[in-house]
Amino acid sequence: MILRLQILIGLVLAGFSALFYLATRVHRFRFSLALARGRHGWSWVISVLAVLLPSAAIWLAWGYMNAIICLLHLALFWLLSDALFALLKRLHGKPWRRYYAGLTALLLTAAYLSAGWVQAHHVWQTDYVIRTDKPVGTLRIALLADSHMGTTFHADGFARELDRIAAQKPDLLVIAGDFVDEDTEKDDMLAACRALGQLDMPVYYVFGNHDKGLYDSKCTRGFTGDDLAAELTENGVHVLEDEIVPIGDAFWLIGRQDASEELGLGGGRASMAELTRGLDTARYSIVLDHQPHDYDAEAASGVDLVLSGHTHGGQVWPAGAVGMVAKNERNYGRKHIADHCDAIVSGGTGTWGYKFRTQGRTEIVCAEITTEREN
Repeated sequence: MILRLQILIGLVLAGFSALFYLATRVHRFRFSLALARGRHGWSWVISVLAVLLPSAAIWLAWGYMNAIICLLHLALFWLLSDALFALLKRLHGKPWRRYYAGLTALLLTAAYLSAGWVQAHHVWQTDYVIRTDKPVGTLRIALLADSHMGTTFHADGFARELDRIAAQKPDLLVIAGDFVDEDTEKDDMLAACRALGQLDMPVYYVFGNHDKGLYDSKCTRGFTGDDLAAELTENGVHVLEDEIVPIGDAFWLIGRQDASEELGLGGGRASMAELTRGLDTARYSIVLDHQPHDYDAEAASGVDLVLSGHTHGGQVWPAGAVGMVAKNERNYGRKHIADHCDAIVSGGTGTWGYKFRTQGRTEIVCAEITTEREN
């Protein structure tokens, strides 16, 4: 909670700094002085409003975090453009007739954030093939993580992604937490659970750090973590909380409580040694664990594959990347963590907080576990 508060304070201070800097840059455009009819005091007011009003509109539409992200990106690109055109001016040998650095910054920011919007709202599919020496045949798993219902899509968009998954004909679907968060509306949660209930395959779910809505003391979404678990169960989803279930005759699925239970939410979870004590290792074991930061214990327990989410692949560069690397053992993708054990971290099927992705992309994951050798 202290870290989240520090991040929030840092973002707000950075946002105000960007606002001040951008007002000084906008003032270099001729329109502010022209609109003020030569009155310099009023030209500064116009420059501030030219930055403040669009930021306020973004705040009202998408929240303060997205407004700050837009401000920070614009300030960064403006700094780079000013530096570039200062260098070009020295090479050019004479001053520019117009403020091209400002126009360049605006265009670059618009293009960059537009690409970030596409990265957030378009869902790609990422495929993995995991080969094993265990005689288990083939199992095809679809993995969803971090949909954060209501941020980049609502239940209807989620249902469309489930249709895409069903078309791949996997043997089962696993959901690695943060299905919802503190801002998810109850109707969205209910509709998304119903969509899961329409699938003609087994569905397994573990909690993430946001699903129970405990990070916001003023959370008014209208349902608890217990309500969510009950609704998922009502729709045929197997909610795993430190539990092991067999998948056919050759696989185990181990669903862990989220690490946040022992890192600030007041609960706890079983260790991997406790969970896997006496487990038949002839079967292939798959761990579903929201946060990818217990790899040593998971590999030591003898499991074969760990599936996680949580990191969003960084989501917003560089802040997300730095924060996730500091707390997790893998930011995105596949990692060989022991001779017998692999891990896959999904970039997330949605986004948290921001409407943009400037690192990574939104995805669903399809992993095929097979004993077949490559030709």
